Amino acid sequence: MLNERINIERKKVAIVGTGLIGGSLALRLHERKISSRLIGVDASAEHLRQALEMELVDEVMPLTDAIAAAEVIVLAIPVDRLVGLLPSILDQVDQQIVLDLGSTKSQLTDIIKDHPKRGRYVATHPMWGTEYSGPRAAVRGAYEDKAVIICNAWESDGDALEWVRSMYKKIGMHLLEMEARAHDLHAAYVSHISHITSFALANTVLQKEKEQNAIFEMASAGFESTVRLAKSSPAMWVPIFLQNKENVLDVLTEHIAQLTRFKQSIENGDGKALEDLIGEANKIKRIIK
Repeated sequence: MLNERINIERKKVAIVGTGLIGGSLALRLHERKISSRLIGVDASAEHLRQALEMELVDEVMPLTDAIAAAEVIVLAIPVDRLVGLLPSILDQVDQQIVLDLGSTKSQLTDIIKDHPKRGRYVATHPMWGTEYSGPRAAVRGAYEDKAVIICNAWESDGDALEWVRSMYKKIGMHLLEMEARAHDLHAAYVSHISHITSFALANTVLQKEKEQNAIFEMASAGFESTVRLAKSSPAMWVPIFLQNKENVLDVLTEHIAQLTRFKQSIENGDGKALEDLIGEANKIKRIIK
């Protein structure tokens, strides 16, 4: 992907939200020479200080000034704040391109579907992240070889859509396109349930194992990889779960049913049932190496 020659016009880019996701994208825009200047916007003065110190951005501005100064506005903030902020940003743009990096899409695309500047907005979800947060968590080389979902592409203006597609290709991502509701359904299955499971497992261990040294000393690589997502920020994940409530509840109900099958098999001493459940789970090897 990175060896592919992609022509893209360099633009002034405002990053609204300079934490892990926005900060990591800022690094990639610098690395791939996509931005002519990067403007940081954040509700946290400390985050702005860190973003400047780490040279994630070239300068910082209040949101209104950044909208006027930028050619591209990237929204990398929690999804509940996105719903409140996106319409007012579209009110202020002329020919600027606006895109978001949020993990839910239906509510966001619905709320601005009749906005006169709807075409300037491109709904995207890069499938990348870590359990850490803040500008200091920004990662060089982030997003490379990962998928990005573009939702309701037909509702975006052609020039805005083409620039966003080219940007993601140039930072090494492969593109998928789908309708916003389909995105939220699939995201619940492959992303959101993983975080709920990790949070629940961490709470289970903390509730049952009162000796912290035992957790630290005995935790295996398997436990660490499973529970790592439990370190993720509630400010990010609470709004995602609530915005995608219907799909999250659907997958959570099935997950609880699967856990119940394991519980009943163990209670009954039914090795064959356990073997069948694990064998069925092993089929995931066909999809994930």
